[in-house]
Amino acid sequence: MRFDKLTISQARAGLKNKQFSSTELTKFYLSQIKKKDAAIGAFITITGEVALKEAKNVDELITNNQELPPLAGIPCAIKDVICTKGIRTTAASKILEDFIPPYDATVVAKLKENHVVILGKTNCDEFAMGASTENSAYFPTKNPNDIIRVPGGSSGGSAAAVATDMCIWALGSDTGGSIRQPASLCGVVGLKPTYGLVSRYGLISMASSLDQIGPITKTVEDAAAVLDIISGHDPFDATSTNIKKQEYRKALKVGVKGLKVGVAREYFSQGLDGGVRKVIEKAIGKLKSQGAKIIEVSLPHQEYALATYYLIMPAEVSANLARFDGIRFGQPRDHFGDEVKRRIILGTYALSSGYYDQYYLKAAKVRNLIKKDFERAFRQADVICGPVSPTVAWKLGEKVDDPLKMYLSDIYTVTANLVGIPAISAPVGFSDGLPVGLQIMAPHFREDLILQVGCNLENG
Repeated sequence: MRFDKLTISQARAGLKNKQFSSTELTKFYLSQIKKKDAAIGAFITITGEVALKEAKNVDELITNNQELPPLAGIPCAIKDVICTKGIRTTAASKILEDFIPPYDATVVAKLKENHVVILGKTNCDEFAMGASTENSAYFPTKNPNDIIRVPGGSSGGSAAAVATDMCIWALGSDTGGSIRQPASLCGVVGLKPTYGLVSRYGLISMASSLDQIGPITKTVEDAAAVLDIISGHDPFDATSTNIKKQEYRKALKVGVKGLKVGVAREYFSQGLDGGVRKVIEKAIGKLKSQGAKIIEVSLPHQEYALATYYLIMPAEVSANLARFDGIRFGQPRDHFGDEVKRRIILGTYALSSGYYDQYYLKAAKVRNLIKKDFERAFRQADVICGPVSPTVAWKLGEKVDDPLKMYLSDIYTVTANLVGIPAISAPVGFSDGLPVGLQIMAPHFREDLILQVGCNLENG
């Protein structure tokens, strides 16, 4: 059996049926990393010894005919902003070059309880600040579809690792699109859960009211399988929500007939690449042919979303990164990269005396208006669909020296973080030979709806 295209569900079936062992699977993916990663740059740290030890444990469970947890023995990768006990966690920054956490993030603890095999830590923009994974302090990650192009960011390493079959799935974090945008540009699935559904404990904070951990996978079914494991209330995270645990894979069996799919006119205005637009419109047409009802909705404050995000996010960044002073945490501050410094300065300015009311407070009020836009839209529609990125993957170096141009790549994704709703990027086609993802958003804690729509697109 070929291992290089395996999904989570296929790998689980193969392990249960004893077609192959977890050790064989793990050795294959470690060899894939050795063979491919020099060209891609997806991993900062590789944990081969740890991975093989866990794989051996899973093989013993199988030999003893014990019940396997859903993700047991399946090799994955973890974005390097998520703490892993005893394993270097750098946030792709020189400030944390030698940081070895004494504890696991809650999501990692849950994965270990389920005997997941962790292959290593993936590259990202420094402290998750960027849209291209060019801001890593170590090296840029390349797009697997064309290595002269970016993979997106900030979870570019995780998306590239999944797209190149260097792991079966990965974890990323999403503050303004950092799971969905690289998933779209690399041609894989990326899910940002509702704020509070997945614990942020052990995530190196960027912007605490926006950050969320989520899966990057090959299929929507796989994203549901990971979400089943990592979601749930955590007393270590004050923002974690205690709601009834769902089984997200059940949503995959439901069709879209009669479902009301909202299309916001604001997402199809000037700035959206023509090729991307065609692919997105074709995907929405496919949902219509499957029986969904397409409804036009309006998000009138969408035009202010990016400006709102780029005031709130840097303000929270400046507060969160104050701890990295070379005394309490990390190396001296001159080890910060340019983008991190830029956001700290912007945030400190927005919060400073005399400017707080003019900038941060005003942004907080507009954020509330954006939330109300979505509340109104979701009274008309069950989900809202549109583009993830205004373009396909651009060339390395093309935008890195023009922050404004780079920030515009987040224009369709930041609203889900500002509002706290779930959103997924599902691959739906190609423009100029490069992948395009459809963004599907739903009301708070309705991950079942976005998984339902994504699965029907994937299998329809």
